[in-house]
Amino acid sequence: MSKTPVKKKESRKKEPKKEAPREEEVRENNTHDDPIEEGLKLIQSRPEGVLQSELWKELGVDSRKCSRIVKKLEDSGLIERVEFKKEGLKTYLLKAKQMPVNPSDLLAGDELIPCIGCDLECVIEECHPLMDWMYQLAIVSHSQD
Repeated sequence: MSKTPVKKKESRKKEPKKEAPREEEVRENNTHDDPIEEGLKLIQSRPEGVLQSELWKELGVDSRKCSRIVKKLEDSGLIERVEFKKEGLKTYLLKAKQMPVNPSDLLAGDELIPCIGCDLECVIEECHPLMDWMYQLAIVSHSQD
């Protein structure tokens, strides 16, 4: 009679239970999908500039991560970084090189600036659709005052 080999039960190692993410981590993941984009938006929202020593606090990141964010924005040519002293400490004033376009600047009343969809190669001073739009803008601005 042949014996059938008996298989040993493999002992399963218990995997440690995964802890639920902390509230700060959830909040950080939801609100800071792209900290570089968040940083740029924050800097652009303040024409007077933002101190780097305050930026990292407002973004909810540590100063080291903020330095990396600022470096990427500066290397991309999106911001300028100017040395600044606050309360005797050296920090940097961060200013956006380009501000986002305010959509209302493209409207005269309900009319969109004609240049957006225009294919004409024209001289700005001689462009009739643009001149008409500018007159409309002046009328709307004057009537709101």
